[in-house]
Amino acid sequence: MATPEVTLANGIVVPQVGLGIFLMTNEDETAWAIKHALKVGYRHFDTAAVYGNEAVLGRVLKDADIAREELFLTSKVWNDMQGYETTKQAFEESLEKLQTDYLDLYLIHWHGPHVKETWRAMEELYQAGKVKAIGVSNFSINHLEAMKEYATVMPMVNQVETHPYFPQDELIAYLIKENIRHESWGPLSQGKTDLLLHPVLAEMGEKYGKTPAQVVLRWHIDRGSI
Repeated sequence: MATPEVTLANGIVVPQVGLGIFLMTNEDETAWAIKHALKVGYRHFDTAAVYGNEAVLGRVLKDADIAREELFLTSKVWNDMQGYETTKQAFEESLEKLQTDYLDLYLIHWHGPHVKETWRAMEELYQAGKVKAIGVSNFSINHLEAMKEYATVMPMVNQVETHPYFPQDELIAYLIKENIRHESWGPLSQGKTDLLLHPVLAEMGEKYGKTPAQVVLRWHIDRGSI
């Protein structure tokens, strides 16, 4: 079955289900996970400069013989590289490690004191066609409201921790109103809770012939989240 997709405010289409490689530090294990994801149909991959694994992802994707336009690649600028010139430098470093000449989505990893300069650099990267969409991660409603004072292009995505134990209902309602797509990190609660042992999920999984994890992912998809 084809991966469901959503469309961003600027018309860019995003596969709703992707592989995030946060905390994947062992190169062999990371490469295995990416290869397996490609084999079963994943085309959306999310990394970040601070994860330290952009180069592994870039190498595996290069060897996979899949057309670049079939892939959706996301990376993020880390806190210590925020600022106008440093954001552009960080972006070019990510491109080099990922062995690509553009990104599909580039995010500010966390709100910081240099957010205005960082966003100006990202807007310029976007206008130059080096990234197809720009957005933010871990931004609150207040952060996004403040951006209206200095942004000429508003974020197309806000990536925040979201799962059934932390549904982010108020933030998601705001994002829908503002035409900003919600993206979940930690969609299965990072494996740090008993979420996948919850009896309601087990019951639903049994009813539909799915695992608890699949039930949770369907919950995200049906909410329109990436």
